[in-house]
Amino acid sequence: MTPVNPPPQHRTSPPHPSEAVRARLLRLVYGDPRALAEAVTRLTARQRTGLDPLPTEPAALAPELLHALRREIRALPDGTRHLLLLAAADQHPVASHAYLRAVAAARLDTRPLEAAEAAGVAQATAGGVVFRDAWTRIAAYEAVSPADRREAHRLLARVLGGGSETARRSWHRAAGALGPSRRLASELRTAADRARAAGEPALAGALGERAATLCPDPHEQARLLARAATDAWHAGRPDRAHHLAARTDTPALDGILALRAGNAAEAFDTLLTTAARQKHPSAAAELLALAAEAAIYTGDLRRTQQACTLAHRLAIPPPGLLPALAAASEGDYETARDLLRETAGWCGLGGDSGSLGSGHSNSAGTGRDASVSGRGGEAALPGPGDGSAVCVPGSSPTLLIHAGIAALMLGDHPRATTATLRAAAAARAQGSPVVEAQALEFRVYADFWTGRTRAAEAAARDALRQAYATGQDNGACHLRAALAMFAAVTGDEEGCRAHAAAARAHALARGLGLPAALAQWALAFLDLATGRFPAAAARLRALAGFGPGHGHRAIRHLATPHYVEAAVRAGDTRVARAAHADYERWARAMGSPDDLALSARCRALLAPGTEAVEHYRTALDLHARGTRDLERARTELLCASALRRLRRRAEARDRLHSALEAFESFGAPHCAARARAELRALGTPVSARVATDPAALLTAQQLTVARMAAEGATNREIADRLALSPRTIDHHLRGVFARLGIRSRIELVRLLDGPRGETTGDH
Repeated sequence: MTPVNPPPQHRTSPPHPSEAVRARLLRLVYGDPRALAEAVTRLTARQRTGLDPLPTEPAALAPELLHALRREIRALPDGTRHLLLLAAADQHPVASHAYLRAVAAARLDTRPLEAAEAAGVAQATAGGVVFRDAWTRIAAYEAVSPADRREAHRLLARVLGGGSETARRSWHRAAGALGPSRRLASELRTAADRARAAGEPALAGALGERAATLCPDPHEQARLLARAATDAWHAGRPDRAHHLAARTDTPALDGILALRAGNAAEAFDTLLTTAARQKHPSAAAELLALAAEAAIYTGDLRRTQQACTLAHRLAIPPPGLLPALAAASEGDYETARDLLRETAGWCGLGGDSGSLGSGHSNSAGTGRDASVSGRGGEAALPGPGDGSAVCVPGSSPTLLIHAGIAALMLGDHPRATTATLRAAAAARAQGSPVVEAQALEFRVYADFWTGRTRAAEAAARDALRQAYATGQDNGACHLRAALAMFAAVTGDEEGCRAHAAAARAHALARGLGLPAALAQWALAFLDLATGRFPAAAARLRALAGFGPGHGHRAIRHLATPHYVEAAVRAGDTRVARAAHADYERWARAMGSPDDLALSARCRALLAPGTEAVEHYRTALDLHARGTRDLERARTELLCASALRRLRRRAEARDRLHSALEAFESFGAPHCAARARAELRALGTPVSARVATDPAALLTAQQLTVARMAAEGATNREIADRLALSPRTIDHHLRGVFARLGIRSRIELVRLLDGPRGETTGDH
């Protein structure tokens, strides 16, 4: 008879979870490799691929590990277990720092902790008890009876005072309660509001969730759960947010979750519909601002006109970037420019007409973050700074992100850098890693265009890890597309294609036109840099078809100069002239020196001989007033090529040497190779600059992996630390070996001057 189960040697292990799921799982298990290994085996197929939220309770993640640790705790003396329980209750999920006071108030003998130290479970310090790891702390809390846990919480509540400790005292009072209590639920709700206003969403979420558990009113319970879900989201706990959101009917919250991790087109519809139902103008404005972000991600900017129409019907000024995007989608570039300048000037960044509450103002007129719901509004979507907080200039991360995007569209990269960095800092101060990752998404553009390609790549990878860990798969998709662009510039063809393929697959599935267009542009730039001009022109021509999951008007504008170059070299000047005409109108309206320079470069490409050189010189004069150093070097290269054909050898040689130096400093090998080829055509011998520093040869990610490997970490250890798969690490190491011309980790150690002797590894 055929056995029901195949023999052990034929069983296959479940597939590895996706990179995004692995990053979130690593955070849920506190980075513990034992818990991670067990949790992976317990995921369903839908959880491994990110379709369903991950379990968040420790008992569901690693029950076998917890069982073993609880058994270890129960083997300790009663007095030791009691002290460990008190310390564990004091530390999680709300750290109250009241353990020593509780010990003193109860006159507890701390000598039993010596048994815990001897067992290696925990250590007594001047500041309290330090557990061996997070899972041991959880086991210490769960190894006793519920009655003992309640008593520990009551003791901690008694020693906590008022003022800054009020919220934590309320938490412990609630944790010591026997059942539902309207009074305690109200106390916790007030404490959660205060924690939220103080920029502590993690604390606010714990308090709100406990308040919902104790609340006897079903309607109020649903409202508390919605607030707790939003707090969990802002605190970077996406799976907890999804679990809580599933227990309540809050369309606005569903819209936010879809915006960052689901279908952006559906998010736009949900946010717009929910905004129309709001009774309070401030809540409606905030939802419309989020709808503007959804329109940016989808690339269907024409729908911003719907949002503006709704804003006018609700008698509120169109918030955020909405009016500027609506004007741009209609081709009214002059109006779009004025609105973008106003937006870029928000929150103390300066600008031509920027002031809060003036003209086409944004939701900052309400004095709140655009992700915050007005108190009493139907959306009930609190965020960092909700409550009595007001918008001090420069304090709202969401407003600063909008200002940064506006500055990018204007070509003002220094202002974009300032806005996005300040947005990230404000988000960190408000305890919102979600908003911080979103700010860093747009910061990388400014770094990239100003020639800081390595810094941009490193920032993008940091933001990618944070986006994955906080459940922002759509933001991660955008960053993967940006990394494809960086890889194209730095000559990493395999990396470019891998990032672009991953970004486009996710973008098409979620209706994300922005990353789809950026990934397409990256592939086209790679073709252009390597001389595959017809392929580059075909890819860039496809960007004209913008829309959900396909393209984006802003990326089309940015890519037009590259399209003109590819089309001219492929012999298709008719379409190139039409594309340049629209770009010229945009450049003149925006007034950015770099955009005007690139428009002059397009004219040069479309002009004959001597006339072309004059346009190139105009372009270079404009570049000198701009910040897009990489494009300036590419303009120099094209100008030098034109000069060579006109036999103006001396000027061509000077331009080529300048371009070559820039390309080598940017780490753009394909562009540098074209500059060297032009120099050789002039009869000037030139050789590639020999880089003695491995950092000059490796990408930021490759350098990080190489250093870890040189320190002796195995592929799996590196994967766990970087929240990547071992297969990805293996790919990076192969790239490191190829670029450095080495064959073993021993050579890598020597080259990086790492630890002496042979390292362990699995490569």
